[in-house]
Amino acid sequence: MRVIVTGHRGQLGNALLARLQSNHEVQGLDLPEHDITNRHAVQALVTEASPDVVINSAAMTDVDGCARNPELAYRVNGMGTQNLALAARASGAEFMQISTNEVFEGTAQSPYYEWADRHPINAYGISKLAGEWYAERLLQRFYIVRTAWLYAVGGRNFPHRIIQLADERGALSVVDDEVSSPTFVPDLVEAIVQLLQTHAYGIYHLVNEGTVSRYELARALIHHSGRGGVPIEPITSAAFQRASTPPPYTPLANNAAAALGIRLRPWEEAVAAFVEEAGYRKP
Repeated sequence: MRVIVTGHRGQLGNALLARLQSNHEVQGLDLPEHDITNRHAVQALVTEASPDVVINSAAMTDVDGCARNPELAYRVNGMGTQNLALAARASGAEFMQISTNEVFEGTAQSPYYEWADRHPINAYGISKLAGEWYAERLLQRFYIVRTAWLYAVGGRNFPHRIIQLADERGALSVVDDEVSSPTFVPDLVEAIVQLLQTHAYGIYHLVNEGTVSRYELARALIHHSGRGGVPIEPITSAAFQRASTPPPYTPLANNAAAALGIRLRPWEEAVAAFVEEAGYRKP
């Protein structure tokens, strides 16, 4: 199988590239050499590669940056997806769009189903909803994979920052009113590989199982890394000023993939594995 992975220098794209290369012919596209907002260049690249699948993991994921520059966010996350979807359609390729929990407004009382109404409340979520919109309307053979709070051993992410700040400051303050489904990239990659084998097109929520707040996630990271002496103070998001407004409650329910037999392990098991693989565990 020939696969294009966009955003292959990001934490998810890099892991997808490495995993798929063992069995498939894979080409990565990313800045600065390749810009998904350039429609003609995208069309030429996809036509030349003639892929069976295009996986779009490229995105402007700096949510505060999206709030400061929503036009750029839409150009990358919305129109960049449109360009790739059109190119995939012209080449007869399947298309997978990686999306986010932030397409939801965060006012639910239980985890969001795949078919829940989407009402993003920030520029990042709006731009990612635009990407979903283009995939749904331009294609028949598509997957939309929503995930949340991604982290990997390599890359900049919340777990790395928590461990870093714990070592630098010896104390932490973490918001306790943001709740979602933290997802370990290697687990997500394996689930994506399984999903691609089904050719069961549609919308999927692929996250580590369970629901947790930022504060509870930080506590688990501190516990599993042997830093139990580091105090953690719960604070509200109102006390943590930022450009973007994160949705307060966006856990994702895995119904569609689970029906195909695709599940990710519980989030705390994944956190323990991350700590071990990253070498963060203290004796």
